[in-house]
Amino acid sequence: MEKDHLESTRQRLSVKQALAAAGEITNVALRGWVRTVRTGKGVTFLALNDGTCMASIQVVIDSGHPDFQAISATGTGAGVVVEGDLVASPAEGQRWEVKATQMKIVGDADHDYPLQKKRHSFEFLRTIAHLRPRSNTFGAVFRMRNALSFAVHKFFQERDFMYVQTPIITANDCEGAGEMFRVTTLDPRTPPLENGQVAWKDDFFGQKTGLTVSGQLQAELFATAFSKVYTFGPTFRAENSNTSRHVAEFWMIEPEIAFADLSDDCRLAEDFLRYLVTHTLDNCGEDLAFFNDRIEKGLIDKLEKIARAEFHILPYTEAISILQKSGENFSFPVEWGLDLQSEHERYLTEKVFDGPVFVVDYPAKIKAFYMRLNDDEKTVAAMDLLVPRVGEIIGGSQREERHDILKMRMDAMGVPSEPLSWYLDIRRWGSCPHAGFGLGFERFLMYVTGMENIRDVIPFPRTPGNAQF
Repeated sequence: MEKDHLESTRQRLSVKQALAAAGEITNVALRGWVRTVRTGKGVTFLALNDGTCMASIQVVIDSGHPDFQAISATGTGAGVVVEGDLVASPAEGQRWEVKATQMKIVGDADHDYPLQKKRHSFEFLRTIAHLRPRSNTFGAVFRMRNALSFAVHKFFQERDFMYVQTPIITANDCEGAGEMFRVTTLDPRTPPLENGQVAWKDDFFGQKTGLTVSGQLQAELFATAFSKVYTFGPTFRAENSNTSRHVAEFWMIEPEIAFADLSDDCRLAEDFLRYLVTHTLDNCGEDLAFFNDRIEKGLIDKLEKIARAEFHILPYTEAISILQKSGENFSFPVEWGLDLQSEHERYLTEKVFDGPVFVVDYPAKIKAFYMRLNDDEKTVAAMDLLVPRVGEIIGGSQREERHDILKMRMDAMGVPSEPLSWYLDIRRWGSCPHAGFGLGFERFLMYVTGMENIRDVIPFPRTPGNAQF
C-alpha cells in the first residue's frame, strides 16, 4: 500500500504526544476526527481528537490554504490528516496548536452525524453504540477500561500467577442457578427425542451445553497443577433482568490459589483491589478528573480513601447482630440465614466501619456447593468484600477440598455428580486446601468511574432484546 504523501516526510504524532511536547516541532503530521469547526475572519479552527486522550488539539488553517473553503465546510466527525508545525498557542487554556500547511479530508461526515455540540443522554448514546466511543464520557470510560485491563494482568503476572483461558462453552453450571444460554446445533422445531426428552447425545458435543457463567471450576483444576492461576474473560447469564446492574455478557476476573485458606483469599482480594485503585489514581488522572467533575463528585477522594483504608473482617453472624441492633428501618428483613442486601452492606461499610469490610462465614444454605463447610457444619468459609457506596464488589471462598464432604454437599443441593466427576477427581488425587474469588470487571469499572449503569462501561452491552451492534 502506498504511503500517504502528506506524511512521507513528516513526524507523525498522536494528539496526546503533541499536547505533551517539550517544545515546538516543525513538520508534524496528525490524524484524527474533527470535534468542532469554527471559522473567523480569514481563518478556520478545527478541534482534532484521536482518542489517545481526553483533550483535543487546535488546528489553525488560514485563508491562504488552497482548500480553505472546503476545509471550513468540514463536518463534525470527519476523519482528517493534518500536517504542519506544532507551535505555541496564543489562546488561553492550551499550550500548543498546529499551524496547518496541508490538510486532507479522508472521510467526510454529513450533517446527520449524531454527535453534535449538544450534550446527549446516556440512554441515547446506547442506541448509537458504534459512535459513542467518540464522545468525551465514553472515550474516558474505554481508556480507563483499557488501562485497568492491563493492570489486572500486571498484578497477577508480577506475583507469578499463570493466566489460564477457561472454556466459554461448557456442560457445567458453576453457580447452579440454571441461567445459562443454550449452545446447540439441534433443530429447535424438531429436535431428536428419546423417551419424550430431547436427545442431547445427538447434539454437536454429545451432551447439553451452554455459555459459561464462571471459569472457576476449571481454574481450580489448573490451580492444583500450577499453584496460582487466574482467568479474565467473558461470562454469560441468561437472566431476564432489565436493571442498571445486569447485562447478559460481562467479564470476570477469577484467581485461584492452592495451599491457601480463607484468610489468604481475603488478603489477596485486599491487595488486588488496592492495587487496581492505586493504578487508577496513578495512571488515569485526566479521565479520572473528568469523572470527578462530571459524573460523581468526590470520586477521587473516595478512591484515595480506599487506597489507604484498613480492611475489616466481620463474621456474618456478628453482622446480623449489628444490623438488628441498628435501629434502622431496612426495606429487607435482617435474619440469620438470609443473604445480605445492598442496603445492609452499605450500612455496614458507611455507618459502622466507614470503609471496606470482609463479611465471612455465611450460612451454608445460601451459598454454593463448592464452598468449604466450617466445623460448626452450619456455615461455610465464604467471604464478600463490601465497599462504601456500592456494597459487595468481590465474592469468594475457600473451596471444599474434602471429597466426601463435597459429594455430600452436592447431593444435598441437588447438583448432579456425574457431569462433575472430573471436579470430584481433583479431591481424590492430590487434593489440598485452596481458595479463590471473583470480581466482575464491569462492576469495578462502575466503582472507579462513578458511572451508574453497567451498560455504560462495556463496549457493546448485551441485554434482553438488544444485541444490535
